[in-house]
Amino acid sequence: MGSPLLDAAKPDIPAKEVSITYHDGVSRTIYDSGIERPYPDGKLIVSRTDLDGHLTHVNDAFVEISGYTIDELIGQQHYILRHPDMPSAAYQDLWQTVKSGQKWHGYVKNLCKDGSHYWVYATVVPNIRRGQTVGYTSVRRQPSRRKIEAAITQYAQMKQNEEG
Repeated sequence: MGSPLLDAAKPDIPAKEVSITYHDGVSRTIYDSGIERPYPDGKLIVSRTDLDGHLTHVNDAFVEISGYTIDELIGQQHYILRHPDMPSAAYQDLWQTVKSGQKWHGYVKNLCKDGSHYWVYATVVPNIRRGQTVGYTSVRRQPSRRKIEAAITQYAQMKQNEEG
């Protein structure tokens, strides 16, 4: 299920080229401009995925901040938004938590199509239908700047530990 993984286009602004490999072995080149986009005031960013993390629904705020069109997003792995600064352990914790039927909360740095990024405070919950998990919903809120600064430090240490 899902579309072939989108290739990241080289942005018109200076950006660092990074090769990233995801948990399922898929690799792609992404571009990181280091430019942070502000979280959209008063909006919630919402998406739903199937059990394997393929996007099945995105709201207008998700489309707007990500820089992708809705057609580019639906069917893609949610991890196309994964910023290379995010440690694998953060996603392992997220998936372990929601697959056990629990709600997960955390700060996430996401990558936009143009190489910029944005921070969110995410809540991810399993979607239960007739007693079975059929997918996951993520609702993102505007994050606290103080908590972002703490996450930057924590995630940098976690990444350093992962890279050994």
